[in-house]
This record gives sequence, structure tokens and C-alpha cells, in this order.
Amino acid sequence: MATSAATTRVYLPATFDMLGVLAREGKLPVRSGVGFSLTPALREFFTVGDDEEIEYQAFLEASRASLRLLSAGGEERFPHRRVVISADLPTAAVTANAEKGEAVVDLSPALLETAQLVAIHVDDEGNEPATAAAIEVVDAADLGDEDAEITLGDCEDNLMSWYDAKELGVLVDLL
Repeated sequence: MATSAATTRVYLPATFDMLGVLAREGKLPVRSGVGFSLTPALREFFTVGDDEEIEYQAFLEASRASLRLLSAGGEERFPHRRVVISADLPTAAVTANAEKGEAVVDLSPALLETAQLVAIHVDDEGNEPATAAAIEVVDAADLGDEDAEITLGDCEDNLMSWYDAKELGVLVDLL
């Protein structure tokens, strides 16, 4: 969703360890150069709902992509907590790519700087069992497995906690 003439709101899938990199280095490479946003294709796909409701679908796609990052393993802290970063990126750096999905945007440069950070969304401890189950079935859900879709839906029904961009350091240090 365009937040001004110069920026576009983009949702970036992440992990808690990636937040640590962002806090320490002040920047974070965006995996695969892909984010999720309110695109023309997403608006066309969802014919009912206002922009905020439709944009939430882009957020959900980013949370599902966070599950894919977690499924790779190797997370030192919180391997069962989804993370989504909300950022306002230069519109010139954001290109819709409907071939990859209605909400998918390619980013160039594929780099997030802390100044672009708007908010951070993280699963709570109580969400971990549902997130762990979803991590196990995210690929099967993508292939149409109905039971896997139900498990994924259970995870996506859990709201993620919202943190202001200014809380990045505290979030990384205290959790």
C-alpha cells in the first residue's frame, strides 16, 4: 500500500535471528529479494473488502513465508516464532511480480535499513505449538493438502504481537 508518493508499505518475512542482525548492523539483506505488499493483482484477486483488509492478505503471505524460513532450521533463538517486518521502502525499489503471487513484490536493492522499519510482528510464546505444527506442513499446504491447510490456518489465526520500530533493540535484547 502506498504510504506516500515516495514509499510503499512492504511486509518482509523474517526470523528472530534476522532481527538480531538488523539491530546489530542497522541493515538486513532481504532473502530472495522478495516482499509482500498491496499490489494491483492482490486488489483484483480480492474483489470484496477495503484496502486495509486486502493488505492484511499481504501480511499473511509474509507470515507464511516466515514459516518457510523457519522450516530451514538453524534458528538459535525462537525457532517456532514467526516474524514479519513492516517497512516503508522507496516506491522505485518495489516492483509487483504477479507471476510469483498476487502480493509478491521484488525489491531492488534487496536491503532493509532500520530507518525504513515501521513495525515488527512476532509470535508470542503461546503461539509456538501452532507455529511448530505449521512449520512441519507449510510445503504440503502449498501443494493443496487440506489437512495441512487446516494446520496452517490454526497458526495464522494466532495474532502476532506488534512492536514499534523504536523497540527493535529492546525486543532483541529482552526476549
